[in-house]
Amino acid sequence: MDFLPTLWFVAIAALWIGYLLLEGFDLGVGMLLLTSTRDEKQRRLMLNTIGPVWDGNEVWLITAGAATFAAFPLWYASLFSTLYLPLTLTLLALIFRAVAIEYRGKGRSERWRSFWTAALGIGSFIAAFGVGAMLGLTTTGLPIDANGDRVGGPFAWLTPYAVLGGLAVVGFCLVHASAFLGLKTLGAVRERAARFLVRWAPIALLPLVGWVLVIQFRSGTAVTWALVALAVVALAAAWLSARAGREGRAFLGLAVFLVLGASSIFAAVFPVVLPSTLDPAFDLTVENASSGDYTLGVMTVVAGIGLPLVLLYQGWTYWVFRRRLGVQHLPEAHAVEPAVLK
Repeated sequence: MDFLPTLWFVAIAALWIGYLLLEGFDLGVGMLLLTSTRDEKQRRLMLNTIGPVWDGNEVWLITAGAATFAAFPLWYASLFSTLYLPLTLTLLALIFRAVAIEYRGKGRSERWRSFWTAALGIGSFIAAFGVGAMLGLTTTGLPIDANGDRVGGPFAWLTPYAVLGGLAVVGFCLVHASAFLGLKTLGAVRERAARFLVRWAPIALLPLVGWVLVIQFRSGTAVTWALVALAVVALAAAWLSARAGREGRAFLGLAVFLVLGASSIFAAVFPVVLPSTLDPAFDLTVENASSGDYTLGVMTVVAGIGLPLVLLYQGWTYWVFRRRLGVQHLPEAHAVEPAVLK
């Protein structure tokens, strides 16, 4: 097995895991904003917890897609062309979500706020489901032929595995967001998040557990099963910490659970990057889907310089905005009259 293609498979897996880890609680907060409370100050508080970091977290998604395009162009071409419809909807959802975060506080009326709150919540759900469906199909297979082209109609991708992957990411986002809100807020929002985490985590995480087990029973090894066992331990520790009111440990436990569980999935499917459900001979692998060594070598040098800078910047951002927030920290909403030109 060539070193550079393997290295970039690991790098892309790490980028997707980083995206789910960081953007997960962003998307979850967006969904909870729609369903958990109607109190405007509490909604503003929830939105303020992700305000300084949500756009930086989306960099991981862009980087994961760009790295796939450059390092494994055949993987990128087959995956994105086959999933053209759901990924277009996911992109539109991400756009609506971003606009909603920026526009929600710019209007005075309740109708304005309600519209953008709905856009934020629904956009977060569709984005989480779409990314989960894509990753689920990446690891379980798509109907592609020997040329990497889709066989079937525009909904050939819509399988139980796509739904499982979508629900897995949605469920994790909701649970991770609850742990994040418990860690970052005070008062009623913190208490509600703690109750949600303890009550719903065992149910919301079932699709993710099911996804992990499907992959392990299909192609797991002793190493990947060991990762699964450690992930279960981390999840149990997170739930027990949440019951004890230790939000920091609960958040960390969920993060470790995701990293280990997702790592077990990527490790189990390696070296296949996109299985074909038509014939295993049509599978795309790190060898037959990768770019040349020169391209991968240049990418490695650029990533070695750029990635530490991104990590330092994001780490600094989280450190600066590490304090808890309460509704008492929010200024009163105010309206600004537009200037009149004379």
